[in-house]
Amino acid sequence: MTNSIEESQGTRLIIDALKQQGVEMIFGYPGGAVLPLYDALYDKCIPHILTRHEQGAVHAAEGYAKATGKPGVVLVTSGPGATNAITGIADAMSDSVPLIVFTGQVAAPGIGKDAFQEADVVGLTMPITKYNYQVRCVNDLPKVIKEAFHIANTGRKGPVVIDLPKDITIMTADKVKSSTVHLPSYQPNYEPHDNQISKLMKQLAQSEKPVLLAGAGVLHAQAGEQLAAFAEKYQIPVLTTLLGLGSIANEHPLFLGMGGMHGSFAANMALTECDLLINVGSRFDDRLACSPSEFATNAVIAHIDIDPAEIGKIVETEIPIVGDAGRALRKMLAVDIQKEPHEQWLKLNTQRKQRHPFTYSKEQSPEIKAQQVIELVGKMTDGEAIVATDVGQHQMWTAQFYPFKYQNQLITSGGLGTMGYGIPAGIGAKLGRPDKEVVVFVGDGGFQMTNQELAILNVYGIDLKIVLLNNRSLGMVRQWQESFFDERRSESVFEDQPDFVKMAEAYRIKGVRLTNPETLADELAEAFAHQGPVLIEVEVSPTDHVLPMVPPGKPNYQMLGVD
Repeated sequence: MTNSIEESQGTRLIIDALKQQGVEMIFGYPGGAVLPLYDALYDKCIPHILTRHEQGAVHAAEGYAKATGKPGVVLVTSGPGATNAITGIADAMSDSVPLIVFTGQVAAPGIGKDAFQEADVVGLTMPITKYNYQVRCVNDLPKVIKEAFHIANTGRKGPVVIDLPKDITIMTADKVKSSTVHLPSYQPNYEPHDNQISKLMKQLAQSEKPVLLAGAGVLHAQAGEQLAAFAEKYQIPVLTTLLGLGSIANEHPLFLGMGGMHGSFAANMALTECDLLINVGSRFDDRLACSPSEFATNAVIAHIDIDPAEIGKIVETEIPIVGDAGRALRKMLAVDIQKEPHEQWLKLNTQRKQRHPFTYSKEQSPEIKAQQVIELVGKMTDGEAIVATDVGQHQMWTAQFYPFKYQNQLITSGGLGTMGYGIPAGIGAKLGRPDKEVVVFVGDGGFQMTNQELAILNVYGIDLKIVLLNNRSLGMVRQWQESFFDERRSESVFEDQPDFVKMAEAYRIKGVRLTNPETLADELAEAFAHQGPVLIEVEVSPTDHVLPMVPPGKPNYQMLGVD
């Protein structure tokens, strides 16, 4: 079934196509090559969020996408506008975030001739997108946009770039028919094979030490409820990756914590000793499987993933299951097996969780502990806030100490580890979920990469609570130097810093600085009670390390910092 679109300029075709996709807002930054499209947006046909940098626009769109489950939409100009967006596009590709990124391009006759602000956007973004287009015919716009949304938001999700030559946006189109998307070479498989599900369930029936590993694929499939139900049905301990946090509540009695480099002792030992590892939606990256050859060596590996390329790529897999995590879990729940209880296994994991929790020194000290700040925020928000982080030590401490409860609650950069992610991602999350309290944890390093986005908090009425954990260094870099480079702190300590509170005030945002451990709780509560955006700078210990830690290349059971 098709419908006719009246003769129109390219810009009108784009706006109409975006409306048909239910786009709620566009994040972007204007420039010469996209002025016709920005002129069309002048009438507020679709709300536009003017960030202060193209990288910020893409990270904000990522935060929106992660918080809502809907594709984020970005519009930037040609040349440096497009190249400034590349870090965010690569980040989205790494974490399977659905984005549609429109990049301006010089007019078609100038392409390939080094025209002003020309860049080969298709070539630059080919390795970091699911797909990309350069539109050469105005009549193709509705079809291209519809396909782009389909590709970005199906199968293993990810970013799609649409490169728009300036003349295409102002051309007049003939009548264009919009039809259903038909891409014979792109047919993602959602339905897990029944035979493979049967193999997994037979193996589970024989297993004495099963473990469930939940990755971001569970969240993309909105399958947290099914994950918990399956774990409860067969009393299987559960651990997650960093990006899988929230797929099962931290307080659930079967939850062992995050696994991997900075994971819990209980989670990593369960990975080491299990005889059946059921991986649901994780790609076995090197922060989880720190030494693949020594990873879960006693286990039969079952790997459920919507992307067949991930199965067997890093860890040898005996039971591969290609399909959507939610559909796989529902099929697994529908199969009833006779299984002997594994009480000793459950008891062992529970004891390890109780004896080796995430912890830190709580002795009286003149310095505030970052871990304590995160714990206090968790209590103040009752674990209900959407939490965005930047990248570094504070990111890992947030993963360890914030009491996550639900899906799509943690907004963080996992695969690419992009500093500067936190503030714009938190902005996008709050715009996408205005009903939720949104807290950003950021370090002093990442804060100085994208803090210009503070400028838009008052413009758009974004009530964001930003907790700046200032340890006066690139904390994770410093930690590695202290642990593996003979304490040679090469270029990882900031000898001088700006006044961050005055910076916030320059943007007409309330800024507070907390330095006293004895008054920390009260001052933190007072800052959070403020109506409107707040920057809360907390001066924290510059010497703490994130522990436990699996040294690079070592097996998961060789953890530093475990008593």
